[in-house]
Formats: sequence, C-alpha cells, structure tokens
Amino acid sequence: MTNLKKIVGKQIFIPIAALLILILFNLCADPSFFKITLGTNSAGNPVLSGYLVTILDYGSELAILAIGMTLVTAASGGQDISVGATLAIAGSAMLKVLCGGATSASVMQAPVIVALLVGCIAAMLAGAFNGALVAYFRIQPMVATLILYTAGRSIAAWINNNELPIISDSAFTVYGGFIPGIPIPTPFFIAALCVLAAWCLLKFTTIGLYTQAVGINENSARLNGINPEFIKFLSFVILGVCVAVAALIKISRLSTINYSVIAKDIEMDAILAVALGGNALGGGKFNLWASILGAYVIQFLTTTLYKFNVQSDALPAYKAVVVIALVVFSAPTVRAKLTELSKKKSRSVQLAGKEAA
Repeated sequence: MTNLKKIVGKQIFIPIAALLILILFNLCADPSFFKITLGTNSAGNPVLSGYLVTILDYGSELAILAIGMTLVTAASGGQDISVGATLAIAGSAMLKVLCGGATSASVMQAPVIVALLVGCIAAMLAGAFNGALVAYFRIQPMVATLILYTAGRSIAAWINNNELPIISDSAFTVYGGFIPGIPIPTPFFIAALCVLAAWCLLKFTTIGLYTQAVGINENSARLNGINPEFIKFLSFVILGVCVAVAALIKISRLSTINYSVIAKDIEMDAILAVALGGNALGGGKFNLWASILGAYVIQFLTTTLYKFNVQSDALPAYKAVVVIALVVFSAPTVRAKLTELSKKKSRSVQLAGKEAA
C-alpha cells in the first residue's frame, strides 16, 4: 500500500496512467493500431509508417511547444493562448526569406538557418510583447496574449502581402518529413535536440529554480534577489523560440502557409500537455519531462480519435472533457478529499488487522 501511494504521488504518474489507458483501449478495440510497416516514399527512401509513427511525428511539434508553455505557466501562473498566431507570424517570416520576397520559389533563396533565425526573432518579439504586458504591466497572461491571439494571423498575412508563398524545393521538406536514408521522422530528432537544449538550460543555469521561485511566491523571490519581472518576461521569450522551431516543421510539411488555419487551436493542446504532466496551472513547481510526455499522450489521444473516425470539429469537445477531469482532479479541495479518504481507508485496514490479530 505504501509503495502504491509513492507511485501515485509521483507527478509523472498522471501522464503515464493516461498513456496506459490509451494503450489498453487501442489493444482491445483494434490491435492493428500498433502495426508499423517499413516502406518507401516518392523519392524511394525508406520510411516507417503507422499510427505510432504518426504520434511520434506530430507529437514532436507539441513536445517542443510544451517546453516553452511549461516555463510560462510556472513563472506567470497563466498560459499563452497566442501560440498558434505567433507560429503563423514566424512561419510567414520564414517563407518571406526562403522565397526571397516572391510569391513562389523552386529553390530556396536563403539558407534554412537564416530563415529560422528570422523566424526566431519574429516569434521572440511576439513573446517579448506578451511578456512585457504580463511582467511589467501586470496584465493577466490569458488577457495579455488575447491581443496577439486576435491580431497575430492578420500580422502574418501582412508580412507576405496577404499572399500564400510556396517553396517547392524538395530539400526544405526534410525538416517536416524524413532525412534521406533514415526511416524515422525528422521532427522527432528536432524535438530531441530541443529537449537536450532544455535539459542543459535547467541543468547548468538557475532559470528553472528562479522560475519555480517566482511562481510559488513572487514577493519572497524578490526578497531573495530574484527579479520576478525579468523571469516572467524571459519565459515568454523562450516560448517564442520554441514556437519558431515548431513553425519551421509546420511550413516544411506544407511548403506553404494558410494564415487562418495553420496551427489552429494548437495552444489548447500545449496547455493540455502541461496540465496532463501534472503541473499546476496556477504556477510554481513544474516537471518539464512530464509535460513532454503529456504532449505525446495528447497526440496519442488525437490519433486514436481520428482512427475511430471522430470528426476534426468534434476533437476539442473530447479534449475539453480531459481538461475538465484534470482540473477537477488537481483542485486542492479534491486532492485534500482524496487524501482524507485514503487515510481513512488505511486506518480501517489497520484496525481490521488488529482485530484479526
């Protein structure tokens, strides 16, 4: 019983439990869900295909966003709902560079690294705007980011004069597809690099400690020499970098951009990944690895729903149920009640044991 309590008490338990439930459901409903096949793409290169590969592929985008969203949530006690719009801005800026300002290009007009840097600058400026409103103007995060949520896609369209630029260079599709000769999707490797960078950031700097300190008690953090405003501001800028990397993957998949549709509602999935990771949405302590696992679990859920022919318009409703369950479960009153019931049951078992003896 004690060991079980320790396991359940671990923050990582929530996403693992959700993952196991989804695995068991698919095993019972259709075991072919786990089938992976090795084939070739149109270029004749070996590629893996199957639902699990799709989860690995598209879940990697979400995992990258979950890194930044976790830091924003921990530091500010709120969430950034402008992630999708910021992604459209970064993607539009990248295509502007890659197409050399033209409507279309058959060959990249600039190196990808240059386009990525431009996209990072655009997304970081958007993050800095949100961060300044939250940190220095004391605006609640969801309200502050509502500005770019509303106007961001229009800004993205303005960057390319409301045209839809197309880059048809096959070399660019690698970032959202497969590296020739490697059957595993490239986004997984990009996500792995981002996770490594996040680990280094938390391991060799104090940003993780400062972020948690600000989220737990801003006034105490200030008394200990931490600048809460800067930490909040920095968390939004870091999220901007994550958004830019995800934008690179998105536009590489499509070779173009649709400002009103690209990454639509992706902020909900990113927030849900943080919540599913067991992180308090009110800020404070966080577990980045639980959020990353939560991102892949969310993609697992999405792929499962698509597998069983659930319409895309209905997906948010199913995810909303998960959000409600997580929020209710993580509420202090509910957790306190569950703890009380667990203690009562433990005492009952001990009394029964004593009576039997």
